Amino acid sequence: MQMQKGIVIVLLFWFQMFFSQPKSYRIHTVAFYNFENLFDTINDPDTYDDEWTPRGSQHWTAEKYHQKLQNLARVLADIGKPENTNSPTLIGCSEIENRDVLEDLVQQPNIAMQDYGIIHFNSPDKRGIDVALLFQKKFFMPTSYTNIPLYIYSKGKPEAVAVEDNDDDLSENNYQNRIFTRDQLLVSGFLDGEEIHIIVNHWPSRSGGEKKSSPYREAAGMLNRKIIDSLQKINPKAKVITLGDLNDGPFNNSIKKALGAKANQQEVPELGIYNPFEEMAKKGLGTIAFRDSWDIFDQIMVSQTLIKKEFSGYQYWKAGIFNKSYLIQNSGNYKGYPKRHSATEVGFSDHFPVYVYLIKEAK
Repeated sequence: MQMQKGIVIVLLFWFQMFFSQPKSYRIHTVAFYNFENLFDTINDPDTYDDEWTPRGSQHWTAEKYHQKLQNLARVLADIGKPENTNSPTLIGCSEIENRDVLEDLVQQPNIAMQDYGIIHFNSPDKRGIDVALLFQKKFFMPTSYTNIPLYIYSKGKPEAVAVEDNDDDLSENNYQNRIFTRDQLLVSGFLDGEEIHIIVNHWPSRSGGEKKSSPYREAAGMLNRKIIDSLQKINPKAKVITLGDLNDGPFNNSIKKALGAKANQQEVPELGIYNPFEEMAKKGLGTIAFRDSWDIFDQIMVSQTLIKKEFSGYQYWKAGIFNKSYLIQNSGNYKGYPKRHSATEVGFSDHFPVYVYLIKEAK
């Protein structure tokens, strides 16, 4: 009897070996990276970019600019490896001065062969920094794109209105109490023939303190939710990815309440949003550090249609923070922090990039 049982197990084993085929999957990496002050060396009279010129406080020369481009291209080429040997198919990016710097970036040797397309609009931000989307033309075909302004207003007097001067401070300006910040970029298109919608964000900074500035980011979260609602009203099965530097962590009201993001896939309602970075934040991981305290300001969130297996096509697989050793400061007061630009070295950024994988079974 024992011998017969053993024969059955062996036969089942060989049956599985010969007749079951391993599944193969198509995979795409979707990334976001705050480039931290990707400025050219040319003074733009319409924006506050004076420090990022050869005569400015940063002594921003052509040599430094090209080193910055090389550094960023190295990172973009590596994000998502080793699970995906191809560089990210879609890259949301922020803190870009203009389209020209992106044209220079995508021509860097590390990523030029990927033939990245660019979707970019100038925003009303007073420093001139914008958001954009880079996409590999062989995989993604955009069909529509638009920049959606965020209208928020100061409660101060008309003669003392706050507008974003840089990503850390607020300056005063007279213009109907409006706070000028980055637009939200909505791009719709087809990823390997499947419709996907991407929203690229860089929400208002924490200038003036987290509590004082929180309503501005909550307004950004509500605008984000409104954009997603409009897409889902047209198509309840719409697959939406919203990503960016939100200047808030996963637990803040702008994300938990205004956007309604959930950390547990099982709790995501129909038409809801899943945020894989909340669990990472609970573990103490981070994309940016301040006074030795880490937070995850850079996040990628997906609609319920990208996590429910009953929906066909591409699905969310997993997420990560790209924090390889060459991106980390290894000495000095900021040891362990992201390696950013300094007086003696052209670094990468004060943020680590983030990414998610989309997969579907290959046929």
